[in-house]
Order: sequence, then structure tokens, then C-alpha cells
Amino acid sequence: MTDTLVIVESPAKAKTIAKYLGSKYKVIASNGHIRDLPKSQLGIDVEHEFEPKYITLRGRGEVLEKIKKEAKQAKKVLLATDPDREGEAISWHLAEALKMDPAANCRVVFNEITKSVLQASIKKARPIDEKLVDAQQARRVLDRLVGYKISPLLWAKVRKGLSAGRVQSVATRMICDREQEINDFEQEEYWTITAHLNAPRARKAIEARFYGYNGQKTDIPDETSANKVLEQSEGAPFMLTEKKVAEKLRHAPAPFTTSSMLQEASRKLGLTPKMTMSLAQQLYEGVELGGKGSVALITYIRTDSVRVSSEAQAIALEHIRDTFGEDYVPSKPNIYKGRSSAQDAHEAIRPTNILLEPAMIKEYLRSSLFRLYKLIYERFLASQMNQAVYETTQLTFDANGCTYKASGVKTVFEGYTKVYTESTDDSEEKEGSLPELTEGMELTASEIVPARHFTQPPARFTEASLVKALEEKGIGRPSTYSPTISTIIDRGYVSREKKQLIPTELGFVVTQLMKDNFSDIVDVTFTADMESKLDEVEEGSKQWREVISDFYGPFEHSVEEAFKNVEHVKIPDEVSDVVCDKCGAMMVYKVGKFGRFLACPNYPKCQNTKRIVEKIGVKCPKCGAELIKLHSKKGRAFYGCERHPECDFVSWQKPAGENCPKCGKYMVQKIGKNGSYKQCSDTENCGYVMRSPNAKKVDDGE
Repeated sequence: MTDTLVIVESPAKAKTIAKYLGSKYKVIASNGHIRDLPKSQLGIDVEHEFEPKYITLRGRGEVLEKIKKEAKQAKKVLLATDPDREGEAISWHLAEALKMDPAANCRVVFNEITKSVLQASIKKARPIDEKLVDAQQARRVLDRLVGYKISPLLWAKVRKGLSAGRVQSVATRMICDREQEINDFEQEEYWTITAHLNAPRARKAIEARFYGYNGQKTDIPDETSANKVLEQSEGAPFMLTEKKVAEKLRHAPAPFTTSSMLQEASRKLGLTPKMTMSLAQQLYEGVELGGKGSVALITYIRTDSVRVSSEAQAIALEHIRDTFGEDYVPSKPNIYKGRSSAQDAHEAIRPTNILLEPAMIKEYLRSSLFRLYKLIYERFLASQMNQAVYETTQLTFDANGCTYKASGVKTVFEGYTKVYTESTDDSEEKEGSLPELTEGMELTASEIVPARHFTQPPARFTEASLVKALEEKGIGRPSTYSPTISTIIDRGYVSREKKQLIPTELGFVVTQLMKDNFSDIVDVTFTADMESKLDEVEEGSKQWREVISDFYGPFEHSVEEAFKNVEHVKIPDEVSDVVCDKCGAMMVYKVGKFGRFLACPNYPKCQNTKRIVEKIGVKCPKCGAELIKLHSKKGRAFYGCERHPECDFVSWQKPAGENCPKCGKYMVQKIGKNGSYKQCSDTENCGYVMRSPNAKKVDDGE
């Protein structure tokens, strides 16, 4: 007989928790949801208050029977699924299946998997939060209604296999609208003029940019205007008329939310949101650290809060004081203000133990896990550190009535930047000090350089900037960012090319159909307002059935009208340059469950299909044939020989096309904090690192 049975979602999480709870507890995993709406039908009784019809998921019957058996042998059952709406719903479904009283103190929630937090959480076991369950149920029913009502229309009018969704349709529209802005953009010419000024005892020239005439800002729209500036400036002395020196403070960035983690992991580590969430889940649930066993390294990963517990903050400050000195500790602990719509149920993402520095556990983590842990660790540590202090200098010169300005930045105190520098999608301010000059000095120009430019259209979304835009507009929640982007790519609405998200013709067609017939579904404001209503359900100020009812009436009418009025849209398949080896036709690109593939256009007469071979321009180290990029069943990229199975070469890291000068084995391409570099594939015995000449120097075997 077990004293207490604890049920969590994943086996990895169960293993980590079991280590801390001891012999009186038995911890088992449900492997996620055990019940859901059926896939074969709508599963919602729209005639009777939208009552959901839940069934045991296929393949989960044995798991559920095992849970029931263990529950019967336990004196007490605790439900310890994730601390969010989805986790609450999983606990509710488990309680229903086990015939537990949801009002009993059976629900345990924790933000991090550590011994002290687990023990404290078990003492604070509470009833299942029906409001949280209702909010998740409302979202599930809404998404099912939208998907199962609109998708058949897309199948009938556009192409089989398509789908629509509340969040994915808005995200696709945002990408399509951005592409339309780019297509509609009209370039405008403008010029800049830079004077290279010689200064006493300066190692390099000061670059002063033309500002205007007699201190008044003036644009340079064309070559004629540029020539006028050159004629007036050339040969004239550049007198320093004003020197402004100021102190600039830069505050540390807040610790990670889900959104900011996805953005930074994309920019700094080159990880997709899907990859980041998968790795973060492993860090949260527990990683084997040698003799320490399974250890959870970070707190819960689905959060939009920037709050940090006072205990974690105090430990971090003490660590900063011991490691970097008193100057790096702020006079008052840093407190961050979250977004107005943020849910503050649990903390920001941080290490569970700030004393567990990345270097201490590097040997136990594979490269991608280590890099993400290091990113999260350094971001949190920096968030608790003192601000950085800079001295900014702005110089104003007059050259015969033409005003030029130069600026410089010098670090006075590095503060949090000693540990971490936040990246952005935009160009960052570059540091560069100016020589000591005094007002009234006259300098000469070694050259004055005019340059013609054209205004640029708005940038395409990257996965990082789309996540940022979705968060800013209130579309979706932390748990939806990654699956939303994966879905619109998998469905063929959007393609990912060199980090940019580009809408396909199919994406444009489906978005236009949605705009014409379901304007609310793809309206940013409407979708954000729906998220707010779901939050109100969670708060208890709205009933979930009322939210669904208000939405469903007009929506159902729109569906009926669309089936009557929308004409069939024929989208020609994109033709490839690959010849079908069975019938000789030129194969076309199709989109399936696992992404794009090649298919014969003469289907069903010819049913030939092929995977898309993406050559990387590198020869196989084993046989000299071409290497190709492949994907595992879980979507992870790897590299193999085109002659497989004759040649069995395979690598998770991208081969660099050259051999290690130290041991002769093949090198792989990697990305680190200081940019891309090459490393010997034999990291255990060699590990030689080769960086570009202008990169930070490292020793062999780093």
C-alpha cells in the first residue's frame, strides 16, 4: 500500500520529483492529457450549452488503467501537473477518471522542482481550480469550433489537408499583411554626407555626419542637394562649436518570460521556438547530472511574468556580491514591471539554483541544452545586477554654415553587461570613444564622402519578431507561440527562409478567403479581446459558456454563408525541376503531415513521391558524395550522405567541409556567443576550435 500517489505529466518530471519525495511517495506520469475531444467528430453539443464530449485518447487506455490501479492502492492521491490552465485541466480530467472529489485538497502546484519547494507545495495542496479549468475548456471549445467548422470549407473550396485556427489564422494574416506592405513599398532616395576629420593625437579620423544648415536639421533628398553641401563644406575649417558630455544609464533586462526566451534563443543561438521549448522542457523536468541524478535546472517555462521570488533574489544578490564585488549589487533589488495583460501566477524563467553555474555542469549536457541553460542563467544573473554606466559625447561642428555632428560612447562601469548583453532585431548602438577636444578648435577634413541611399521596406517577420508582435498585440499566450508558428509552416501557409517568414501563395489565398468571410477570426483586435475574455473566465468574472455562446451565433452564420458564396479556388502546384522516375512528369511540391515533399502530378495514376533533398554544398567525409540536410521524426535537423544506406555517415552538427588541422577528422559548424566558429567533430579527444581572424581568440581544445 502506497501512502501517497503523485501524478505528473511526463516520466522525466516523475523521475526528478521521486528523487526528492522519498519512499512514502510513488510518482507516476500520465504522459500528458488522458482525455480530449474526439478527432473523428466535432465533439461539442452546440444544442446543449456547448457541452464537450470527452473520450479517452487512443493509446492512453493502458496508461489510465495503470493510474487507476495505483490510485486504488494509495491512501492519498495528489495531482501535480503543470501550474497553468492546461495543467489544471489535465488534473481535472484525471480527477474525473479516478472519481476523485475535485473540491478536496488534491491539487499540488509548484513553479520549480526542488526539494524545499516540493515539500512546501504538498503542504499547501488545494482543490482543483474550476475557473482555470473553465478557461482552458473555453479555449479548447473555441479552437475546436473554429477548426472543425472552417477547415471543411477550406478542403471543399481550396485544397484538402488545410486547416484554420483562431491564433494561427491571425498569425498568417500578420505575415501576409507585412509581405503586402513590402510589395507596395515605394523607395525614396536620400543622401548622407560624412566628413572624416583629423584630430590631434587621434589614432583614427572622427566621422562627423552632415546635420543641416546653421544648426537647423535639413534632409538631403537628391544629388543636387548633396552637391550643394559638398561645395559649401569642402576646403572650410570644421570648428567645434559645441561639446556635450552626459552620463547614460542602461538598466539590466528583465529575467526571461516565455516570449523573451524564444526571441533571444532565436537571435543568439539560432534555435526555432519549437526547438527552444523542447529543450527548455527538458531543463525544467530534469537532466541527469552524474552522481546527482536527475536535477531540474530551471523554473516553469510557460510564463509571461517577470516576477522573481524574494528568496531566489536574495541568493542571487549574495552570489553576485561574492563573485563580482559590491559594486555590481544594486542599492535596491531590481523589480521589473510586467505587461498589463501578463498573468502573474508564477515567476519568470530562472535557474533553480544560481550556484549551479553552467561551466560546472557542461560535461553532463549536450551542446544545445548547455547553450540554452547558459543563456537563461546569464540572463537571470544579469537581471539582478547593477546598471551599466556610459559616458556619451556629442560634438557639433560648423563648416562654412554646414552643421556636422559626431557622437561617441565610452563605458564607465560595465555593470550587468559583464555577464550579459541583450540582443535586438535592430542595429545596436556601437561603442566608440572620441578624442579629447575643446570648443573652438578647428579641424580639417581628410575627405568628405557623399553616399546615396534608398529607404527600405519594413523587414519580414522572423520567428523572434513574430513572437514579439504576437505578445505585444495580445494574440495567444506563452503556451501557444511555438505551436502556432510550427503549424503555419507545416500547413504550407508560410515558408522559413534564412530565418525570415515568407507567406506562400496558399497562405495569401487562405488569408484572403478568411478576411472576406471570417473577418473577426483574422482580426487582431477581436482575437486579442477574446484572449481577455478567457482571462476573465479564469478570474471568475465571466462564464465560459456565455463567452462561447456570444461568439458562436455570428460565427455559425458566417460559415453557412461562406459555403454558399465562396467559389472554388484553384491553386496550381509549384513545379520542381525533379523528373518523376516512374512516369517522366515534372514532380510538384506538396505539403503533408511532416512538411513539404515531392509528388507526381499524375496522381492517382502515378503515386510516386519523394522527400525533398536539400544539399548543403559539403562532401561526405566518408565517401565523398554530397551531404544532405534531413529531419528526424521529431523535426530535429541532422546531416547524412545522399548515398544512404550504402554510406552510413550521419551528424547532428553541420559538417564544415574541411578537416581538423590538429587530428585530421572532419570539422563541424557551430554558433556561440561570439558568432559562428568551426570545431573538430571529435570533441572528446580533440575539440580543436577554429574562429575567423576577427573573432575572439580561443585556445585549442576549448
